[in-house]
Amino acid sequence: MKLSKVFLPLVLACMVLAPSNTYAYQNQEKVIEVHTLSEFKTYLNKDDVKVKLTAGNYQIDNAESIRFIRFTGNNTHFDLSGVRFMVDTKLFSRADLTKSDDGNSMYCAIEVSGNDVTLEGLYIETYGDTPGLQSKNKIFNVVGEDVTLKDIEVRTTGSTPWGYGYLYGIGGNTGVRKMNGIRVGYPAKNAKLIGCKVHMRAMGHAIFLQGSENTLIEDCHVDGLLRTTDAILAETSGYAFDKDFYAGKGGYVEGTMIGDDAKILPGEIISLSEDGIRMYPEYNGHKTINTTVKNCTVTQMRRGICTGLSTSGDKIINCVVRDCVATGFNVGNADTVINCSADAKYAEAFCIPYTNAKNAYVEMNILDSRGGMANDLLAKINGTGHNVIIKTSDPNFIPEKMAIKLSVWEGYGNFNKKATMHATAIKLENQTKTKVLLYPGTENPEIESKGEVLEVKK
Repeated sequence: MKLSKVFLPLVLACMVLAPSNTYAYQNQEKVIEVHTLSEFKTYLNKDDVKVKLTAGNYQIDNAESIRFIRFTGNNTHFDLSGVRFMVDTKLFSRADLTKSDDGNSMYCAIEVSGNDVTLEGLYIETYGDTPGLQSKNKIFNVVGEDVTLKDIEVRTTGSTPWGYGYLYGIGGNTGVRKMNGIRVGYPAKNAKLIGCKVHMRAMGHAIFLQGSENTLIEDCHVDGLLRTTDAILAETSGYAFDKDFYAGKGGYVEGTMIGDDAKILPGEIISLSEDGIRMYPEYNGHKTINTTVKNCTVTQMRRGICTGLSTSGDKIINCVVRDCVATGFNVGNADTVINCSADAKYAEAFCIPYTNAKNAYVEMNILDSRGGMANDLLAKINGTGHNVIIKTSDPNFIPEKMAIKLSVWEGYGNFNKKATMHATAIKLENQTKTKVLLYPGTENPEIESKGEVLEVKK
């Protein structure tokens, strides 16, 4: 078929005006390859760039501000595959560094404040044992919108005192200097941590949220170290020895029993770090809301995955926690926990500890809990209107001495033995042979259990 003389020019014009695939490809953002750290830093405040740093080891031993490296540009992508940043802990004690204008005095190795920023492939570690000037030290501080950390690996060292965990490490006690992993905080929105690993070899939290919205933590891994109190009591020098093995306070300290006289007791176990993945309720009045934790693992931390301190109702899906010493999963108001697993070797596999928590949903598979110490609590449930399913793939995984307890203060989350506990309208499906103990304050339970159900009179 022949084209008319009128139609042919129109076809040719459209062919000229229409962007071809080749034209579109040629005009995509070009990847800028850089080979030195100083050259790399020149792009951190630019918009609309894609930058790749040559693989290799780079020492971070100098800085101008308390945020040593700052990503402030928007719509950027930084490929750091094969790159290792080694951060000297001396930087965290530099009083001459420029303070931040956000009113927050915390030191960090990397801050991402730009929007729509992706960092991927970086391995970052601290070296040296110089304590920082304050207790809020951290590796990453994410505060921008639509920030993605992908395949980032973090190894923290440099806290003091090291080797005693929370026995001397709660809050900002005099002399305590932490080294946290990754913080996502206000005004961060829509942050994504994908495939990240945090190896905690310091006191502090691995991944924690403060006032962030719509955070996704997926395919991430956290690991810490455990230590027995017997090993501490055998020391002949060091921080605990110098204090005659008195801890900060007596009674229950974040998963570990301490003597009423504040003396460290034998036969207990501690984590040398704090929580694996943890939500704070808010930051300067801005609530932490709408967090999803998916396909993550946490081992040998204080608490494994702690959404209970956020009030918005978060989602935890297909996650596994092992060998944590305060609780595996700390569940709170309106949280949804789907197809998750934990052991109870050193603490309960999960708890819903708060009496004001309502309408949580929990599916928990109990992993091998044999060979543990200082724990006989499988699960703890307080609050109102929860729906809980507990199961295991092998009945032998759960020692006979363990129990599921309702309306109790013991375990994580309640520190006043005289407080009034209650568990109201709890629906519990216990597919294990573990006994269920109903303490005073348990009202209108709906329980199906393979294990014995007993009322406990005080």
